[in-house]
Amino acid sequence: MSLQVSELRVHYRTLRGDVRALDGMSFELGDGEILGLVGESGCGKSTLGKSLIRMDGRMRHVGGRVVLDGRELPIADDRAMNDFRFKEVSLIPQYAMSALNPTRKIRRMVGELLRSRGAALDAAELERRMDQVGLPREVLDRYPIELSGGMKQRMVMVISTLLDPSLLIADEVTSALDVSTQKAVARALLGFRDSGYVKSMIFVTHDIALTHHIADTIMVMYAGRLAEKAPADALVKAPRHPYTRLLVDSLPEVGVRYAERRLEGIAGSPPSLLDPPPGCRFRARCPLAGDECAEEPPVAEVAPGHHVACWKA
Repeated sequence: MSLQVSELRVHYRTLRGDVRALDGMSFELGDGEILGLVGESGCGKSTLGKSLIRMDGRMRHVGGRVVLDGRELPIADDRAMNDFRFKEVSLIPQYAMSALNPTRKIRRMVGELLRSRGAALDAAELERRMDQVGLPREVLDRYPIELSGGMKQRMVMVISTLLDPSLLIADEVTSALDVSTQKAVARALLGFRDSGYVKSMIFVTHDIALTHHIADTIMVMYAGRLAEKAPADALVKAPRHPYTRLLVDSLPEVGVRYAERRLEGIAGSPPSLLDPPPGCRFRARCPLAGDECAEEPPVAEVAPGHHVACWKA
């Protein structure tokens, strides 16, 4: 087993109190597995990704453990995590296109980054990975401003995998790209896994349709907690949690006319995580809510590999 997360709790400090961004997240990620992580804005997706590699000054590790390849990650200790970053856990950041140093040509920047991690630049290996994502080698002698958005994104992806991390976290890497570039980025991520450059991957996104194409498993989050986790096909074609069903039903399909029904969003808004309500956090928006939903539902395995946190499932 590559990654095991147990009862992870991470809060954000604010003047109004602690925001419970992650409130008891538990899941596993196997070797060679790509996990798609989806949910509404503010559900905790990006916080989960950041918690596994570097917490910023506002974040506080309240509880829980993260174990990668049999070793516990010291996620609460920023200095201790330096031994794991990029070598064991690497990140393609949410704003990858602005992550490149504008004052350095790409080749020099990559060399400086590797030296800071105690590694030497292997030019042949760098060029092989650039070939894999469809980047011409002349890119190495250009400044970031000379590259298109898609080229910057793919260059950051290459840099993030140069030390062959066990876990790669791709945080909203397709959100600012056009459809054709999204497809190229998705192919590149699959190529990294299939070539052995990374052992496993967490793909954070809003796009369930794209996730379905590249992920082995999809995990849906809601208000800081796991709602549903299942094999990609099962979750998209036969979701068991009411929230997942509403998410999937709100997606338009290319070439399909909706003459008999209108596409609708999910009524209401997620609860405030400063003072979340007791019980199921989706209860106020759920069309199936009952009295039992006043208590927090456990995460139950309803089919092999299919986990749901819902009394109705």
